[in-house]
Amino acid sequence: MVQQAIIQAGGKGTRLGHLTKEIPKPMVEVAGIPVLEHQLQWCYRSGITDVIIIVNHLGEHIRAFVEERMTQHQLPKIEIVEEPFPLGTAGMLPSIKDRLHEQFWLLYGDVIFDIDSKRLLDFHFEKKADATLLVHPNDHPYDSDLLEIDSTGRVTAFHSKPHSENRNYRNLVNAALYVMGKKLIDQIEPNVSSDFGKHVFPKALSNCALYGYSTSEYVKDMGTLDRIEKVGKDILSGKVERRNLRYKQKAIFLDRDGVINYDTDLIHRPEDFKLYPFAAEAIKRINKSDYLSIVTTNQSVIARNLTNLEGLQAIHDKMETELGREGAFLDAIYFCPHHPHGGFPDENKAFKMECDCRKPKPGMIMQATERFNIHLKNAWMIGDSERDIGAGKAAGVRTVAVKTGHGIIPSKLQPDLFFSNLKEAVDFILDQPLESEVAKLMEAIGEGKKCILIGGNSRSGKSHLTQCLLWELESENRTVFTVHLDDWILPKEERIKDSDVFQNFRFEELEKDLPLILQGQKVVLPGYPRHPKRKAEEVVYEYNNEDVILIEGVVALSSAWLRKQADLAVYVFCEEAERKRRMKIFYDWKGYSESEFEKLYQSRIENEYKLIEKEAYHADFHIQT
Repeated sequence: MVQQAIIQAGGKGTRLGHLTKEIPKPMVEVAGIPVLEHQLQWCYRSGITDVIIIVNHLGEHIRAFVEERMTQHQLPKIEIVEEPFPLGTAGMLPSIKDRLHEQFWLLYGDVIFDIDSKRLLDFHFEKKADATLLVHPNDHPYDSDLLEIDSTGRVTAFHSKPHSENRNYRNLVNAALYVMGKKLIDQIEPNVSSDFGKHVFPKALSNCALYGYSTSEYVKDMGTLDRIEKVGKDILSGKVERRNLRYKQKAIFLDRDGVINYDTDLIHRPEDFKLYPFAAEAIKRINKSDYLSIVTTNQSVIARNLTNLEGLQAIHDKMETELGREGAFLDAIYFCPHHPHGGFPDENKAFKMECDCRKPKPGMIMQATERFNIHLKNAWMIGDSERDIGAGKAAGVRTVAVKTGHGIIPSKLQPDLFFSNLKEAVDFILDQPLESEVAKLMEAIGEGKKCILIGGNSRSGKSHLTQCLLWELESENRTVFTVHLDDWILPKEERIKDSDVFQNFRFEELEKDLPLILQGQKVVLPGYPRHPKRKAEEVVYEYNNEDVILIEGVVALSSAWLRKQADLAVYVFCEEAERKRRMKIFYDWKGYSESEFEKLYQSRIENEYKLIEKEAYHADFHIQT
């Protein structure tokens, strides 16, 4: 336990304009409370018993504040020390060395934060660090002091702002919150103005063990007026506290190539890395939410010896720099450098191995889960390949495939949801557009065993609604048996020319199979390949008396026998323009040309859409997506 904190509270805060003309920056109120009080409350919660506050500009206000607060019992013991003249963030410490504990916290008085102090201290003592710097990515790395760390967390370089525009940097910001030992004080020249980030730490690199503790927790300085307003909202909403790693976190895991950037196959040079135009906007939305944004990526370019670890870091530096310019950041990047198979020219044998991290194994997800205290039931995996979906399913998170990159074309696994790109996937996760409709259905379903039909035209949103309803049912510990009627679709080559939707669905066979399934008999189907490059995979249905049966598909409301079995029937629809847009994306993914798609769409109007719309009157609920 480190029980002492030093708070640097002598800055003028000139960027805050009128707010700091009559009071010092640490006394500026955020969410109705001075920044300094936020910090003192954190000190108390973290078991810090002694605080030294170093003051200068308008220090009498801080003295008065402390004298008033000292009557309260839920604050540490506080001592005020005044600088003889401005000495920066470090210059005063040699003068008070005899009052310092062997290990102490150092806080800057203009920072709002809430972190799990135990995690940082465990890291500090495990590394036997002379100083541990809290570091994190932020949405403005271009005007922040950055640093570099190696694979063990040891600091290797500092980059003070302003940064060179011709260089890429890792988004790793010095957050101005440290734990250090008294050894660092010997690196500071007495009675000379100096700064830890610019002077002390760079000098200490050669003879002190400096480590960077990277965290996703909430840390923001109050250097500008707009940040004060934003942070105030985050405090009042509870976001600042929720991000403390004492609490379970939400996360969105992202594959890299084909999801965030164009996949040009085995990218091994920074110049070959190119972000998708929608990537920064999507990741920025994650950053503003309660979710962490974490990349998990297989990078066999290391094992293939196409590049080395430093070369891969250069690619990731470019990714982080380009995202940072757009105000987006990644909370962490995990990569697997291994490949299990040998025989590649000039391969790096040190990385040719079976490992626990290469997707579809869930190793990278599990590493992140331990580091960030992630609740896997509140996590998602977004990818473009079977390996991504496999890793997500193995970890127990919700899986989303996108049509960019590999588009999960050669895959036997089905994702929970499927979207055109990262932006659409993130928008769905964060906006929860079906939440209110699912709530209505849950109320209508009630308790007991139920059979639910979910029908509607293709691309109307049936499968998304079904999946969201399934998750909600499972959250109430109800077992669910799902039947996807697409498994009865005839392959394209077996269809009769100009056949309608019922012929294409092998409707008569479907009506024979469903009673057998609901009676508990095993039914084996040849399956339907949803992409021309896929092979059909056998599908087995065997009902085991689950609580709720969900039967989803275009023709779900078309069978009189099936309607009689149902306790609830749902018709899903969308506006025609939106339906056509979704259809276009889907058939682009399947490789259709513009003319082929138009011909198909026009034929569907008579052969499917109008026929299925006639079934809408059978539904108890009509849901527009």
